[in-house]
Amino acid sequence: MLFAIVASGAQPTKKSASFKAPVFSNFVYQGDDDVYKNYPLEDGEFYSPILQGCYPDPAITRKGDDYYLVCSSFAMFPGVPIFHSKDLVNWTDLGGVLDNPETFDTHDCGISAGVYAPGITYNPYNDTFYMITTAFTGGLNNIVVKTKDPKKGWGDPIKVSFGGIDPSIFFDDDGKAYVVHNDAPERGKELYNGHRVIKIWEYDLEKDNVIPGTDKVIVDGGVDLSKKPIWIEAPHLYKKDGKYYLICAEGGTGGWHSEVIFKSDSPTGPFIPAPSNPILTQRHFPKERENKVDWAGHADIIEGPNGEWYGVFLAVRPNEEQRVNTGRETFILPVDWSGEFPVFVNGLVPMEPKIDMPKGVENKTGKYGFFPNGNFTYNEDFSSEDLDKRWIGLRGPREAFIQKTKGGIQINPFEANVKEVKPTSTLFYRQMHNSFSYAATLDYTPESEKDLAGIVALQSENANYVFGVTKKGDDYVLVLQRNFKRRFRGEMDSKVIASTKIDISKPVRLQVSAKGDKYEFSYAVDDADFVNLGGTVSGDILSTDVAGGFTGCLLGLYATSANDALPE
Repeated sequence: MLFAIVASGAQPTKKSASFKAPVFSNFVYQGDDDVYKNYPLEDGEFYSPILQGCYPDPAITRKGDDYYLVCSSFAMFPGVPIFHSKDLVNWTDLGGVLDNPETFDTHDCGISAGVYAPGITYNPYNDTFYMITTAFTGGLNNIVVKTKDPKKGWGDPIKVSFGGIDPSIFFDDDGKAYVVHNDAPERGKELYNGHRVIKIWEYDLEKDNVIPGTDKVIVDGGVDLSKKPIWIEAPHLYKKDGKYYLICAEGGTGGWHSEVIFKSDSPTGPFIPAPSNPILTQRHFPKERENKVDWAGHADIIEGPNGEWYGVFLAVRPNEEQRVNTGRETFILPVDWSGEFPVFVNGLVPMEPKIDMPKGVENKTGKYGFFPNGNFTYNEDFSSEDLDKRWIGLRGPREAFIQKTKGGIQINPFEANVKEVKPTSTLFYRQMHNSFSYAATLDYTPESEKDLAGIVALQSENANYVFGVTKKGDDYVLVLQRNFKRRFRGEMDSKVIASTKIDISKPVRLQVSAKGDKYEFSYAVDDADFVNLGGTVSGDILSTDVAGGFTGCLLGLYATSANDALPE
């Protein structure tokens, strides 16, 4: 059965009746990071990050003993990945909140545009969950969606009338609702680059919009404006023991990232910063350190099992070259709120790879349908009725180009390649380890040099490797292409760095593997051993540091009828 949903701006290529679209099968992803081998779990422990790979900007809420967590997705589809847990350790992937291409359209935005920093909050007064976010695509801007049950899907996006980014909703004890968000200062009042403010609005639950004229700046600049703090953002508002607490990220989402907290007698302020700020950061430690975790911030806190508090936040795990290829991931730490202000337990010292579980919880990660954690192997023969939710599209739904067959997943190629800001016919899986292998079997006969199918390692449309089978003359050729365009300047540099003639009479197995910054692309024919093509290549262009943007490396099963990767 061919799925009927088609993404805006993309259509499968019309080919001759004899054209055989590529079919992928026997997929294996294997993570092999030393940190997990050197720090095996003991009873009562689990690993942090809880979501490895590009799952940044986490926000969390609860209803009873059900916890729901959402993350940014940028131009990935579906938008806003959402997870469910009963214990903050074992998480089930529920897919994406924004999963309707008719109301959420990312077809023409760069990979780091789209959805930024969602907030999720449960309102006990009307038994409704609210997800609010900024979507730089499809004319949406700030939107809210609602549901009574996150496991059963969400309503259509509702536009909300305010600017800025990083919104979240707070419901007070009296049933009143508020939106807090990041914004620029009033025109003419920006004092320096990175000067931002936090605003609050009253929110009309009947109209699902902010109430005009109720906006107020509650934080100007950050903890101490005289020190010119930068990028105050990602606010979340809480109430405890009759007082209001506002936590925000400060310092930008890189090496100076942190989490700070303020307190007030009213949701509209004035808010006074804690004297012990920041309450979470990794910025003060040596650049070269074992099992380095960095960029910690952008947090949300929640009361967890047994009345103990926890916080989720983003951080990164750089490779040996201090580059970030796995992207910003979702971590968790206990939060000590025994004093006036909460503080992340061990969030102000170099972070450890594992932490103690809440009392009475069993670690089931990677089993019984729970999301995997640590080093793991994921096998997929694509024979199951439902495709795993870890497989995503870019700028449009995967259902627009995939088709289940007896042999595996058929990818019906778009007339677009991965260097274009268009939906691509690529089934993506996040890189979740610094050291890994990713391999799939390909059955494919290209008709012309415009046809290619294989695998990709992609940080963005401007930074990626393509490794696939195409045709040149009467020969079938396997090519490895490097594509890179420097940020803010220069033309795309596309180069086929290696190629070889290949026998396609039988399925070909393609693999990309990495040991930190060192990537290798290999192939095998007729169950023979893998043969390297192109030697060892640098993963530099697959890192946030070199490529820029906000995502991590995506690994894809790819087909195109707009190929330009040809050997000379």
